[in-house]
Amino acid sequence: MNNDLDELTQLNKDYVDSVQNCDVKRFDEILAEDFYCTNADKSLVDRAAFLKQTAIPVKIKRLKAEDVKIRILGDFAIIHARTSYIGADGEPAHGRYTDCWARQNGKWLAVSAHVAR
Repeated sequence: MNNDLDELTQLNKDYVDSVQNCDVKRFDEILAEDFYCTNADKSLVDRAAFLKQTAIPVKIKRLKAEDVKIRILGDFAIIHARTSYIGADGEPAHGRYTDCWARQNGKWLAVSAHVAR
């Protein structure tokens, strides 16, 4: 369990860092083939569309996850967290996200994400 917790903690950090840094390559490594994301604008995108939108430079700065809660349920895990960042307008802002992970072929992969701002 600790090993899974450590791995998911690192994957969560990688996910958030990849959003901030537009790291399509890292997302390609950690997203399941059937990944879907509900964006803050309420749109639902599949893996290909998510990777495409990730390549677009973000206008926020200093994105970080806070109050991270990782729930491991066998080969499935749910991560809930709060985000803080500096918005495009230069003002501090906050949001929340829920990411779902599944162990597939011995590897944790993100299968679903939901973002709220």
